[in-house]
Amino acid sequence: MQRAYFDNNATTPLLPDVLEAMHPYFLDQFGNASSIHHHGQQTRAAVEKARESVAELLGARASEIVFTSGGTEADNLAIFGLVKPGDHVITSTIEHSAVLNTCRHLETQGCEVTYLPVDCEGLIDLDELRRAIRSNTKLISIMWANNETGVLQPVSEIGRIAAEADVYFHTDAIQAAGKVRIDVHEAGCDLLSISGHKIHAPQGVGALYVRKGTLLQPMLYGGRHERMRRAGTENVPGIVALGKAAEMAKLGFEDGSVVRIGEMRDRIERTVLQQIDQAGVNGRLAARTPNTTNIYFDCIEGEALVIALDLKGIAVSTGAACSSGTIEPSHVLVAMGLSGERARASMRFSLGKQNTNEDVDLLLNTVPATVARLREISPVYKREAVKVG
Repeated sequence: MQRAYFDNNATTPLLPDVLEAMHPYFLDQFGNASSIHHHGQQTRAAVEKARESVAELLGARASEIVFTSGGTEADNLAIFGLVKPGDHVITSTIEHSAVLNTCRHLETQGCEVTYLPVDCEGLIDLDELRRAIRSNTKLISIMWANNETGVLQPVSEIGRIAAEADVYFHTDAIQAAGKVRIDVHEAGCDLLSISGHKIHAPQGVGALYVRKGTLLQPMLYGGRHERMRRAGTENVPGIVALGKAAEMAKLGFEDGSVVRIGEMRDRIERTVLQQIDQAGVNGRLAARTPNTTNIYFDCIEGEALVIALDLKGIAVSTGAACSSGTIEPSHVLVAMGLSGERARASMRFSLGKQNTNEDVDLLLNTVPATVARLREISPVYKREAVKVG
């Protein structure tokens, strides 16, 4: 069976060049990067080279990059590392659970949190952000790109507002890295999170950009690793892989691969909307990452479509992988004003570097007929058809 994977916002496959780069550090080059002998210095050099590559992707200094176990830890370190009881934090209603649940925990520890709403395209209102700032506001944490819709927030404007108010600004850029150009200075952020397995590195490694002069309270206590910002022996193979993936992500803006992915995404949207009625793109009018589209198909259940497509060799999702199995509609789509019914009928298609036009052909040859079959057995669709008749 031909298979096509369109769930790259959940996780991306490891690219062969990334696997090749990390392979030696499982075998011959196994030293602890904190050791001063040959084996340790060999791996230390590899870690620092990877740090430089990640910094180049983000427009940062190598000394401002802290390696973590992934995006969730990076988000947690950015928030818990700055905020104390009595502080006020501003975030949005569409953040990833790594930020939302962190902020909810802060509320139990004596912090105040403002959750900014979004409009029907999934964008915050900058005037509302300005009004939300208080004298005790310590941190603004707004994601760069949404994991479900790909909608991009105006991070540079947010950065300017934060700077004017002398408030720290953290952005979760886990779904933005490698898809849109990032320059931490243009964004005006003090902290920025990325995750390896969203850019074709392995799961279990990530990084946090920490602007020079930003003092973080560590979450882990132990050795003096990562300039005392994140204790623990470095995951050298994962870090090397993240560095290589960062190099390839940066190259993607020059070799046309990002444009190619965007063209495939646009073809999916265009063809699906031409061939399927009662369908539409969530966040269509907003700037989005080039690899992501979130499409609703009224009168069906999204989970049923995921299963039906999987049986035909196509992997897609209804939203965040971290929320799979929940019976509740997507908090992101509900925050954008979608009804629970339409939110449950929405599907995310997210592309990666490995996707081809043949994959897109398979998808477009399969989705219309599959949606039609599901609607044939949908009591909701039958009721709507009777109304029209």
